[in-house]
This record gives sequence, C-alpha cells and structure tokens, in this order.
Amino acid sequence: MAVAAVGVAVQTAVRPAEAAAADPYAFKNVQIEGGGFVPGIIFNQSQANLVYARTDIGGAYRLDPATNRWIPLLDWVGQDNWGWNGVASLATDAVDPNKVYAAVGMYTNSWDPNNGAILRSSDKGATWQSTALPFKLGGNMPGRGMGERLAIDPNKNSILYFGAPSGNGLWRSTDSGVTWAKVSNFPNVGNYAQDPSDPNQYLTDNQGVVWVTFDKRTGTAGNTTQTIYVGVADKQNTIYRTTNGGTSWERVAGQPTGYIAHKGVLDTSGGYLYIATSDTGGPYDGGKGDVWKYATATGTWTQISPVPSSSSDDYFGYSGLTIDRQKPNTIMVATQVSWWPDAIFWRSTDGGATWTRIWDWTSYPNRSFRYKMDVSRSPWLTFGTNPQPPEVTPKLGWMNESLEIDPFNSNRFMYGTGATIYGSTDLTTWDSGGQITIKPMAPGLEETAVLDLISPPTGAPLVSGLGDIAGFRHTNLDAVPSMMFTAPTFTSTTSLDYAELNPSVMVRAGNFTDADRPNDSHAAFSTDGGANWFQGSEPGGINEGGTISAAADGSRFVWAPKNSAVVYSVGFGNSWTQSSGIPQNAIVESDRVNSSIFYGFSGGTFYVSRNGGVSFTAAASGLPSTALFKAVPGVSGEIWLSGKTGGLYRSTDFGTSFTKVSTVQAADAIGFGKGAPGRPNLAVFMVGQVDGKKGVYRSDDNAASWVRINDDQHQYGNIGDTITGDPRIYGRVYLGTNGRGIIYGDRTGAPPSSFSASPSPSVSRSSASPSPSVSTSPSRSASSSPSSSPSSSAGCTVTYSVAGQWGGAFQGAVKITNRGSSAINGWTLTWTYPNGQVIQQIWGGVATSPGPNASVSNADYTRTIAANGGTVEFGFIASWNNSTNGKPSTFTLNGAACAVA
Repeated sequence: MAVAAVGVAVQTAVRPAEAAAADPYAFKNVQIEGGGFVPGIIFNQSQANLVYARTDIGGAYRLDPATNRWIPLLDWVGQDNWGWNGVASLATDAVDPNKVYAAVGMYTNSWDPNNGAILRSSDKGATWQSTALPFKLGGNMPGRGMGERLAIDPNKNSILYFGAPSGNGLWRSTDSGVTWAKVSNFPNVGNYAQDPSDPNQYLTDNQGVVWVTFDKRTGTAGNTTQTIYVGVADKQNTIYRTTNGGTSWERVAGQPTGYIAHKGVLDTSGGYLYIATSDTGGPYDGGKGDVWKYATATGTWTQISPVPSSSSDDYFGYSGLTIDRQKPNTIMVATQVSWWPDAIFWRSTDGGATWTRIWDWTSYPNRSFRYKMDVSRSPWLTFGTNPQPPEVTPKLGWMNESLEIDPFNSNRFMYGTGATIYGSTDLTTWDSGGQITIKPMAPGLEETAVLDLISPPTGAPLVSGLGDIAGFRHTNLDAVPSMMFTAPTFTSTTSLDYAELNPSVMVRAGNFTDADRPNDSHAAFSTDGGANWFQGSEPGGINEGGTISAAADGSRFVWAPKNSAVVYSVGFGNSWTQSSGIPQNAIVESDRVNSSIFYGFSGGTFYVSRNGGVSFTAAASGLPSTALFKAVPGVSGEIWLSGKTGGLYRSTDFGTSFTKVSTVQAADAIGFGKGAPGRPNLAVFMVGQVDGKKGVYRSDDNAASWVRINDDQHQYGNIGDTITGDPRIYGRVYLGTNGRGIIYGDRTGAPPSSFSASPSPSVSRSSASPSPSVSTSPSRSASSSPSSSPSSSAGCTVTYSVAGQWGGAFQGAVKITNRGSSAINGWTLTWTYPNGQVIQQIWGGVATSPGPNASVSNADYTRTIAANGGTVEFGFIASWNNSTNGKPSTFTLNGAACAVA
C-alpha cells in the first residue's frame, strides 16, 4: 500500500465576506520551562548545533544556538488535527541539514480521531508539508521513548524508513517523504503490548517496529545504504537486518532474547552496534534489562551491561544510549526507569569493558556523586520536597529514554526526563574524577497541560492550575516561578477560583495519589493571593478534586469533588455539609457580586443556589449536555455558557433562561477581561468557531461582533479547556493549551477608538431544546500527489446523507468518490435543493453559494481527491422548512455529472 502527500492545511477556507475581522496580537509563553516528558533529543550528524527535541503532547522544537532557547515548530497545528502535537519520531537530514521530518499522531486508539502523518520540512521546521498515513500513530502511547522510528539514509537522503506501531510494519519512502509504501517483505511487525486486556485500550497496542539504524559504511554518496538494522518490539526476535538495501531481511543471528531493544546505536568507526534492552516498552516501567555490543564484521555478541539482568541488583531496564562521535569508544547508557533512589547513568571509555556510574553507594544511606545539580534557572524542579537520604532533590530524573552526547562537542550532553531537559557542558570532567554540573536546558520548551487559569484584579496577574506539576502563582509572566503550589502539593490542579470582591482569598482543588498522603485534602485555601496555601478537612471518600468555587466575598466555598456529593463550607473547609438539589460531577461556579449565590451545571441543566450552596434548584434546561460556564465579574446574575459544538449561550437572569448567541457556531471555553475604552461591558474571550473558522476570539460588544485574535501560525493544537482575559490590561488574553503550556497575548494594533454605546448582542432566543451537537472534525483521506492543474472529474460518485434534523435546521454530509484514473486537485461540487434548503455552516469545504442552488468548493485540506477510489468528505448545517427535506437528485463535479449513491 502506498500513500501520497497532501499539503498542510494552515488555513481553513471560509467565505471572506463572512469571516470575522482580525485583531493582530503578539503571543508568547508564560515562562515555566519544561513541565512534561521529552522522549527524544536528536542531534544532526553533519551540522554542529542543529538539535531537535520531540515531546509526547507538545509538538517538536529546534534549538536556537544563538540564544540556547528552543523554538516551537508545530504551533500551526490546529484543533482539527490536534493529535499532530504528539511526535512519535523525528529525523534530521545529515546530507541536507535544512530537511527535517516528523512522524505525528498522539494515540493509536479511539482517543485520537485522526490517522497519523509524516511531516516534512526543507527549512528546518519553519514550514511543513504532510503525507497522511492510513493508520494512527502514538506520540503519547506506551513505548514512545524507544526509537528513533524514523530514519534517513545517510548516503541517499531521498530514502527514509519508518517503523510503525499497531502491527503496521516497516514503511519506506524513496522520494524524500512525499509518498510512503509498506515494506512488504519485512518479516516481523512486533508482538509486544504492555497489557492486552486493558479495558481503556491504552495499553493494548502492539508497539511494533521501534527503531531504524543505517550503517553508512555500506553505501556511497548518492547510492543506497546496503546494511540497515531495525528494532522490533518482540522479546524473542528484536533485531533484524538487511545487507542488500532492503531487498531481503533476516533476523540477526545470535541476538539476545527475553528483552526489547529500545535503542540501536551504531559506531561506524569501530564497527559495533550497541543496544539497550528492557523487559517492557516503557516509559513508566521496566524492571530488568541488558546492554549488548555486536561486532558487525564477525557477528559476535558481547554482553556489556553495567549491571547484568542476572544480578539481583538489576531492578531496572536500560534505554537512553549514546556514543561520543569524537571518541567512539566512549559510550553512555541510562536506566529506563529507576525511581528509587534516583536515575543512574553509566559511562565507559573502553567500549563497555568497564563502567563508572554517576553516583555510587558509600555507607548506606549515603552516596558519592560525580555530578552536582544547579536548578537555579528552574527552582521548581525540586518539586518542593525535602527527602531523606538516600534520596536527594532535585532528582537526576526519570523516564530517561533519550540520552545524547553532542556529536561535535564531547563536553555537551542532554537528556530528557518526565519534567524537563537536563544536560551538561563539562561532561569530560567525569573522566578525570571531577564533578560535572547538570543544569536544566529547557528555555523555550513549554510542555504543560493547562487545566484552569484565573487572573484576579489585584495581586499576581495570573494563577495557573496544571497537570502533573500542580500550578503556579505567576508574579512575572516572563520569569520562571520559583515554586509550584505546595502545602498541600497536588499532582494536578483541576480547579481554581478567587473571591471576586476579596481577591486575596483563593481556593484550589486537585488530584494526587491518596495512598501516598492519606491525611491530605484535595482542597486548599489561600488568604494572600496564592502566595501561601493551607488545607482544611474534607468529607470521606473523596479521591479527585473536581471543581471548586469561592463566594464573592470569600466567606464560604462550594465544592463538587469528582464522583462525590457537592458540598459547601462556611469558612476555610473546617467542616463540609452536603448540598441538596444538585447531582454529582456538576460544574460549580459563584456569582461574582452576590456572596449568597452559586451556580451549577450538569447534563444540560443549570442549577442555582441562593443560600450559599445549602440547596440548589434546577433553572434552565435543554442546554448542551457538555459545557463550561463563567459568571461575569461586576454583574450579578449574568452567566455565559460555552456548549462546545452546541454553541454559546448567555443568561442575564441568574440562569432562569439563556439566549443563544447567533454569531457563534461552537464555543469550547469563555472568559472575561478588561473592557475596551468607553465600553461599560467587559471584553469577552472565547475559544470557538465564528463564521465557520475555529480560533481564539474577542468581543468588545457582548457578542454582537467578534475579532479573531490568533492566526493560522498560532493555533496550538488542543486548546479549549480554559481561557481568561486580564481585568487590568485591555486586550490581554491567557490561553490554556494541552501540551504547549500557558500562552498569553497582547494587542499589537493601534489603540481602539472609544465607544459611545454598547449595541445589543446578536442572540436568538432558545426555547425548547437547542440544536444538537455536531462534529466539526473533517474526515481526512489519503490522497495522491497533487497534479499541476485540475484534472477531469469523470467517473465520480456522490453520497449525500442527512445525519439528523430539528426545528428549522438539519445536519448533512457529502462524500465524493473519484472513480477516474487521475487525481483531482481542486474541486467544486454543485447541486440544487428541491425544497429551498440553504447551507448555514460548513466544515471540510467552502460554501461559495449556500443554496438553494448550492455550490461547495474544497477547503485547503480537502483539495485533493486520489485516483481510483479516493474520497473526500464535508459536512454542514442547513436550514429546511420543517415539512419536506428532499435530497438533491443530481450533482456536478468540476462541470461533469456524478453518479448518486
């Protein structure tokens, strides 16, 4: 099977006349530096200081040698392809260092709705093109630290190989990544899955073909390399080889069994292949493993494990493996996971005959160290702990799957951890008996998952709730904060709030492993604007934070812990009492003016408490089943509710009724900031869809009009969990991402002129139930290389279907199948509705004429329809007359009639 290229869709087409205006913004990260797992660090082998890093949910980066800051390369990835921020592998071209490739896709199960892709760039990641794959990739799946799965022939750089997961085997491109085909004669697709019975299907995936290594000596410039080694997730058959450029493949004879080779690194000077093995695919586990050396000339295998698997002292697998290319007999290897007392690195200067380790036991619990840690740049990396010996803080790290010595500088090495990138610039000091200095090397790399944000009117401008590293009080957005939330320390902060009329009072809720801290509460309080925190009590049976809210004056709190009853507390959690009238797992918020009023939402119904959370009463119903909402500061009883694909709703009567905002087709999250000059109302910020375009928007006139404030180069993949404006700076927005940290933006255009009046919002009254939710994720299909001009559409078939209809509107879908022998590059489909239907909203295409004489042209990402059965699809919402919704009987594609399925 072969797959061909499609151009990256950086611009979703909408009719220009309807597109929301743009307001130019400058975006940058709130500084945290790191915050997530870095499974791969890749040095270019021919150009000094060309270094890339790949992350599991936060995209890819290139190191800027002038500033030593990492430059994000995939911020253009939007919500429709959010999984492309999971980078399963990355390769940088030694023949042409301007070229770089990335294999992208986050999950191999249903969590990611899209297949994976191979991205390619000829300008070091400044711009990209893509080739869709016919299967999913797992940048955030088990085994993601093995590799690299993607490799470029060092002699003939038009040839690339990719090792696929999920039983999809080995794939090859011979045209610089434009098209790919499965290597049909490769004999082993892998068989290892971490847990084949996992009911969540996260651990069930066959981790597949996991690395590719070329032996450059077996080719010449411009000619195919003949010998290639491939690692497979199969404990009995983990290494294969071709010696004839891929014509045939064989299992490497004499190889060790019982473990998976995570890495395969070839010393082309000495002729040795080194492998690091483990009993699991990682990155969180691994209890046994070995290191081996294979003499490529003689076929001899030698075990060189610093601690062999046969030893009772081996309680870890090996993964991170690197060679000093300046001194090829110098190698290093790391534990895949050694949680206690810390990670271990070994170094050998004689090809693995002898080793020294980065720390040694002296008299227990004491250790001696060949390193010292300097985390002054990112002091939060101590995680606020004060461990007892033999543990220290900060730790060297964990999940050390990538350990790399700079091929041009023996003194520099870097390694990835579950929290950051560390490294040293005095590595050879190790060999003379001195201590190397290890520091964070992650400036510019921001990988946190943001769960909640608040920007109070006084104190620190921003307080964040994050996954895995709790969250911070950000007194300076452009400086790394000194410490995360502690006392108590949450693993993840799920909810934040402050008292609107008394902003020094704050509350947060979060998650941690209860068995580790059975006496800690999942709720914490602050009376000094988040500088210090303390905990109260909590009801029994609470295991996760859920959502929590503070009364406007800070006198009481309402808490909806996950899978537990909603409760309220007068004071700071000394005792909690169950609320009545509101279901478990509701979202709770407070009115921002009246301290007795709290709100809740669950399953399409809005709830109101007028007695401080003692009891709730159901108010409006028929709202979208999944939604977030916020109450407006300074206006009692005004609530905005973002109903995902159900749209945006507003209430001005304490949730008794809601009006639907007609200018918005979808709304993921909503927030408020300082109003525009002369405006009595606050600015409204939204992650949503306006005029058919997904993006980040601001309205200065209560949703009568919107301006898009991000652009196609700043989409940040998976956004929409949280957004807020700044109450002190007009136009400033804080955007939470899932994997690219906290983004903040400021206007760069001319100051707006003062407004004299506030126009009425553009809304439509929602009576019974609102329009059902629809999916706006287009279905992507593999397609052929685009031709230079549109080709004939003869032999096309159109499938038209109605997914559902309701009062005044219906949801439709159209699939176009190309039956011809040439690809179609650019298309327009026309038809006539028999009952006057008119398209109102569309995805996957552009309604150049919405109807009843309908005309739809391709969007950028649906431009090409492959030959011989290739398909594209688009969907839409259209109006109908509530009595007859007849289907069109004829369709014309690029002027030629199509068959109707």
